[in-house]
Amino acid sequence: MASFRTIDDLDLNGRRAVLRADLNVPAKDGVVTDATRIERAADTIKALLGKGAAVMVLSHFGRPKGKVVPEMSLKPVLPALEKAIGRPVTFVATDWTDGKALDAAKQAAPHSVLLFENTRFHPGDEGNDPAFARQLASLGDVFVNDAFSAAHRAHASTTGIADHLPAAAGLTMAAEIEALEKALSKPERPVMAIVGGAKVSTKIDLLSNLVAKVDMLVIGGGMANTFLAAKGHGIGKSLCERDKLDTAREIEAAAREAGCEIVLPVDVIAAKAFEARAPHRICGLDDVEDDEMILDIGPKTETALEGRLETVKTVVWNGPFGAFELEPFDAGTNAVARTVARDTKAGHMLSVAGGGDTVAALNKAGVTRDFSFVSTAGGAFLEWLEGKALPGVEALRP
Repeated sequence: MASFRTIDDLDLNGRRAVLRADLNVPAKDGVVTDATRIERAADTIKALLGKGAAVMVLSHFGRPKGKVVPEMSLKPVLPALEKAIGRPVTFVATDWTDGKALDAAKQAAPHSVLLFENTRFHPGDEGNDPAFARQLASLGDVFVNDAFSAAHRAHASTTGIADHLPAAAGLTMAAEIEALEKALSKPERPVMAIVGGAKVSTKIDLLSNLVAKVDMLVIGGGMANTFLAAKGHGIGKSLCERDKLDTAREIEAAAREAGCEIVLPVDVIAAKAFEARAPHRICGLDDVEDDEMILDIGPKTETALEGRLETVKTVVWNGPFGAFELEPFDAGTNAVARTVARDTKAGHMLSVAGGGDTVAALNKAGVTRDFSFVSTAGGAFLEWLEGKALPGVEALRP
């Protein structure tokens, strides 16, 4: 039995399904520039329509903080949503106090799709106001949450509404939960976690949770510099949290106790300037000069990681190895990403990745589609990896 309800558990024929999607997508001059989240929501919308439902789509857009902000209207998303589902969508312009939302929902024809205005135009959404949750619930007969990226917040449109309607996970939400549960709750071992990024301080909970769950914890990015410094290696003027050296040592001690191996770079790419195509060189851990900074892992580290990946059955990835946005300091991330993608495609491992920089790095490496699952969620993905319960997911439990 699944640990959460899905749309297959709902009676949808002839009913109105209130769908909480995540249509908070990048846009410029009123035009959507990245429709990935819309395309994923479209799969669930089409599935609901196929089961005979009319679909009432809810989403937030930006951070209007409970006020009507015209620049944060969802209306510009409408054309991209219509294109993704291949049919017309009715936009419902409402400030959530004028009664227009309920009127539109009551008049919705079978198999129709309605997109409602930004739920965060009402202060009751982020405040999880019970009255606003009831108002949203009145739009339909069942609730489907497909916004995993907002599942770490207890809002009226993500959790409050589930107190009033039968609730289930949409296709994207279900795929995300299943991938994460396979990767961490009941993984095939050995399990490798790759954690990069700038600061240890932002990922203490994440690292502390992972060392108790994985067999190998690979640390990259600026975080690795802090661990290297804690071991006494010279890192020049590299990004480093000097006040977290003891924290790094404590995490290493916890890893040893848990039987988790922490894997750090054995060589690095160093440069004197943080800019694309800056002069650079390969050097050992004790060969970084005082006026140099570490911007990527070196070839020996790449080779060592590729060797370890030959035995790994599950990979969880959050954060790049180096300054991936600057060539050629994306080389380390690209090389390891392509190895994981190749082994995943060959059926040798399960690979789950997430986080904004991670998704951008995998897109840059051209391997996103070859991973088992790449999460478009940010904070929710991190909080899951930290071992925290997500309110939006808990609301879908039987």
